[in-house]
Amino acid sequence: MYIIVVNPAILSQAGLPFSGVLTATVLLSFFCSLMMGLYARNPIVVAPGMGMNAFFTFTAVKGMGLRPEVALGAVFWAGMLFLVMSLLNVRSAIVRTIPVPIRYAVSAGIGLFITLIGFENAKFIIANPATLVSIASFNDPIVLTFVFGLLLTSALVVRDVPGAIIIGIVLTTLAAWPIGRYWGDASAVNFGQKTLVNFQGILAAPDFSLIGKLDLMGSLQWSLWPVIFAFAFTDLFDSLSTFVGVAEAGNLHDADGQPRNLNRSLLTDAVSTTLAGILGTSPGTAYIESAVGIAQGGRTGLTAIVAGCCFLPFLFLSPVLSVIPSIATAPALVLVGAFMMKPVTRIKWDQLDDALPAFLALALIPFSYSITQGLIWGFLSWTVIKVAVGKSREVPLGLWIVDVFCVLALTAGH
Repeated sequence: MYIIVVNPAILSQAGLPFSGVLTATVLLSFFCSLMMGLYARNPIVVAPGMGMNAFFTFTAVKGMGLRPEVALGAVFWAGMLFLVMSLLNVRSAIVRTIPVPIRYAVSAGIGLFITLIGFENAKFIIANPATLVSIASFNDPIVLTFVFGLLLTSALVVRDVPGAIIIGIVLTTLAAWPIGRYWGDASAVNFGQKTLVNFQGILAAPDFSLIGKLDLMGSLQWSLWPVIFAFAFTDLFDSLSTFVGVAEAGNLHDADGQPRNLNRSLLTDAVSTTLAGILGTSPGTAYIESAVGIAQGGRTGLTAIVAGCCFLPFLFLSPVLSVIPSIATAPALVLVGAFMMKPVTRIKWDQLDDALPAFLALALIPFSYSITQGLIWGFLSWTVIKVAVGKSREVPLGLWIVDVFCVLALTAGH
């Protein structure tokens, strides 16, 4: 459930209203988890994906200067592209086209990107003209509060405390109260300004202002196809890895040894991205955290249905959640980044023609502040290196086509 707080916290930095994104997050999580349970019959929760919300805010809107409405339109068209691919059952062709080491690297690179955003939101990592970036002074109460929240939440996670990230967010919010109360820092919470002591201060009507605000035609410009491509394919890779990982965790396989009901699950995932653009949030995706519910005994679609219904009360609790400051959600971002690093262990680092393109993709995502750039240079370097070492057969035709789009994206300045 941390996504209910973290997603609006990230997308509000793109100029979208916190309460509107919160409503969109809850509605998307409810409807698509319900579809996953009823249609795909899998115990997998669907919600706006971490990494894609960072791409939406920091690459598409802040990096490329897109209006949020245009970025929402790109999300919709990415969902439509994903939907067509799912209906035509081309997932196996896509998987063959994109090198597996690049997929692993992109997942880890997005994790590092999210971690950097968490450190930046907490003012733990700051700009420095001499060294580009540096660590903040520990005389700052904001920094000290973040460090407290990070270490506390880390300890709770390591000890397998249920709801560790949520507990960490709540306790860090409480620890931030003196900063807002006595130092008057706008980045911290001030319960004196946003009171929770009366019933009216706790409840509010849902904010439907973002529904239908996407710019469908403005997002169909040629220069935006790399953005649509990045949304669609990153979502596809993330979904495939989630379904495979969850199936392994719960032994949820069909007769052929494939993840159970994979086609229907991918179709649900595609619908979640399309619906996300309409509702006003970044793409939805299947959550790897669903493995936690499976470990507790969830085996059927009823698990996803119940989890989806648990999102609904938060439609009316936006005043409570809007109190949470960025330094309280920052530890969650850092830890989610750590969770996403695991795939790098699958890269064959001693096989340099695989390792170097993967490393470029992994490193350039956080260093360029752009998931798109990581993907582009990962694909291009894979092709060039494989040809240079006489392994051109490891570059499928589909990847050559992708490379053409990558070059076009670079020449367009994106």
